Amino acid sequence: MTSTTLLAKVPAQGPVLALHGSHYKALQKAYPPRPVPETWSETTADSDTVLDRLNELFKDTAKNTRYTRWRGACHVMRWLEQFDGENWQQRWRNSPLDKNFAAGLPDLEAWVRQHLAPVPDGVLRAGILGLACADVIRPDAAWLLTRRSRHMRQIVAEHRDPDGFAALEAQAAPGIWDAKLGLQARNQIATIILAKGGKVRDITVGDCLELRGIETEVMASGAGRSLFYLWLKELEVLPPDAPATLRDFKRRAGQVSVEELVDRYNLQCRPVRDVIVDYLTERQAALDYTSLEGLSRNLAQLFWADLERHHPGIDSLRLPKNIATAWKERIRTKTRRKRQPDGSFIEITTERQSAIAVLNLVRAFYLDISQWAAEEPGRWGPWVAPNPIKESELAHKKHAKRQKAKADQRTRERLPVLPTLVQAADQQRKEARTRHLAALEVAPGATFTVLGKTYTRVKHPRWSDGVAANTVYNQEGRRCTFGYAEHRAFWAWATVEFLRHTGVRIEEMLEVSHHSITQYTLPTTGELVPLLQIAPSKTDQERLLLVSPELADVLSAIVCRIRDASGTVPLVRSYDHAERVWNPPMPLLFQWRTGGQDRSISQTTIRRALNETLDFAGLTDNTGQPLNYQPHDFRRIFITDAIMNGLPPHIAQVIAGHDDISTTMRYKAIYPTEAIEAHRAFIARRRSTRPSEEYRRPTDAEWNDFLGHFELRKLSIGACGRSFGTACIHEHACIRCPMLRPDPGERRRLVEIRDNLVDRIAEAQREGWLGDVKGLEVSLEGAKDKLAQMDAQTARARQSIYLGMPSFGEIAARAT
Repeated sequence: MTSTTLLAKVPAQGPVLALHGSHYKALQKAYPPRPVPETWSETTADSDTVLDRLNELFKDTAKNTRYTRWRGACHVMRWLEQFDGENWQQRWRNSPLDKNFAAGLPDLEAWVRQHLAPVPDGVLRAGILGLACADVIRPDAAWLLTRRSRHMRQIVAEHRDPDGFAALEAQAAPGIWDAKLGLQARNQIATIILAKGGKVRDITVGDCLELRGIETEVMASGAGRSLFYLWLKELEVLPPDAPATLRDFKRRAGQVSVEELVDRYNLQCRPVRDVIVDYLTERQAALDYTSLEGLSRNLAQLFWADLERHHPGIDSLRLPKNIATAWKERIRTKTRRKRQPDGSFIEITTERQSAIAVLNLVRAFYLDISQWAAEEPGRWGPWVAPNPIKESELAHKKHAKRQKAKADQRTRERLPVLPTLVQAADQQRKEARTRHLAALEVAPGATFTVLGKTYTRVKHPRWSDGVAANTVYNQEGRRCTFGYAEHRAFWAWATVEFLRHTGVRIEEMLEVSHHSITQYTLPTTGELVPLLQIAPSKTDQERLLLVSPELADVLSAIVCRIRDASGTVPLVRSYDHAERVWNPPMPLLFQWRTGGQDRSISQTTIRRALNETLDFAGLTDNTGQPLNYQPHDFRRIFITDAIMNGLPPHIAQVIAGHDDISTTMRYKAIYPTEAIEAHRAFIARRRSTRPSEEYRRPTDAEWNDFLGHFELRKLSIGACGRSFGTACIHEHACIRCPMLRPDPGERRRLVEIRDNLVDRIAEAQREGWLGDVKGLEVSLEGAKDKLAQMDAQTARARQSIYLGMPSFGEIAARAT
């Protein structure tokens, strides 16, 4: 249901308050910034001493530059003398210039023009910068950020702390120091030094926190603004227990209290606000943080804030029938504002998919208060009220069936075209790699042609961090960054391959680390089976997945890509958006280097890369509209494909990590032909077998039988690749069978078989056994094909990447 209406006359909801979590507050408390003292030696000097200090400080500077700074400082000090204060810093604080963030220096310029001589604006700016560099005044960081000079980082590095900046330059990655990222980081460090005093090694964690907070308030937060902190951390300027990064330290700021969760919605009725807080506090022990935040949003925003917005002055949970009915009608839809081309706004109303869930939570709120009132009448008794939501209003069977049908339709549309998407992802990755390497081979400003298109590389790439520096203009003059495009294409391919071979959730995929790759030794044959450990996620259940040869290829490519110059996988920190906590540094597989730092890849980046691959593939649905894939679609496809190919549902449940078999079956899409065959099979065996026998957890014997299947596939010249629970379809004629995975180590045996077949064919032709000739020739072609496969595997094995523990060896070398 969708409708478009004019803007409603109901008062608009107040702004939702931003949350600065406990992590951010704890950092502020643990690492306070350095206070700026009222006085110090340099700021108490007289004007002649200050000018002499400026001459000494800039003695190695060009004569014109030194005179400009000296002359500007003279005028600025003459102007500051008219304000109250015992030193230059106090006079600076009392001047209007310290509070004026506007462009230009209007008060200072006017006074200098009237009392001294007219001078350009740049001379006065040079004088202020000279005084700040000489530590005569310490302007606020906000003033320096809004009135920053392009000479600030250079003058501080050359004249304030050359040794400190030289040490920082030694820590910086190659090509970063003079790139835009490096210039930005140097500006931030210079700002802290001018605002707080001291040198590079005097900077504290609190100074860095304060600067990042000011930056988010007075200027846009661009990319790479935490690189300066990484430099200080690597230089060991900051203590060992300092935070590993300042990236998104406010937006990813940890958990908050129940009171803050409720107060962000500005509830007007204080008693009702308090009872909601008390209710959430009682429920907090049994809920994870995500559930607690969702419950607070449903009760505080969707329930009570909505009632206050439409019925001002309401102050009781005892709702009249008309008010309760109106609220239940509103909650079944949601409204969003959409901007029109002419600048106006319209409201678009659509059906709220979670309406029944909201009603259920509000009903539980009333029922819990009624039950708790029997135990604590003094606390909960005054809030007992008739439940405005009847049980009959929570019938969700029809809604669940619609959701199931919609999910099944998505799976039925996407499962058949998955091979096309896989092929498109691989092709896009190769083309992006080709363009990336071709652009790196030409000089800046040169024009080149690759894959039939002509590009011109930018003349002065400032973001030279190895990724964004590879920027070009296409034939239409549009700017394209081949470095980032190649990154996104690779991780889109890795995401498609990883999700379709494992069926894990996206948050589980992003938490897989190098330590997750392990192995299992079959007790009878001693064969090593590679396994992938999936960390506990939604159901808090850890599980192990068998690594197929195709998945091994993907893991090899990922590890090869993310290893640093020393051959190790970098340790990076990731943020758990569900629990609002930072995870400890781990060698995550899904990481990349951007902004001069190694970072974990976010879900937003994965989804954006996947959308680009879908655009490249050009897939459409049955209506001709672009076909989109969500990461969770691969999980449904994995379960559906596994069960359709004979995997018992109770084993699929263990692999998928579901608590209930019914959840697994809801993920499996139903096909019409499959339903007919299942019904006929049920009629045939209903007297002897109950369907529920298949939908249970596997016994130890069944699980051992499942693992033992891989032992029975061991052959003299390789391994059989047939699926679990299936019989041999070629009557064990393994040489002819395409399911045989030949072992390069048994090449000598296969050569003997081939030579024997050649001799037997010659004998059969000599004796006239034409029937044997035909059959032996088929076997000979199969042997030759298997030899070719062995040679291809051996060639790839020479190029395989060693992954540490465990080693995939021959498995990783297999061609996908």
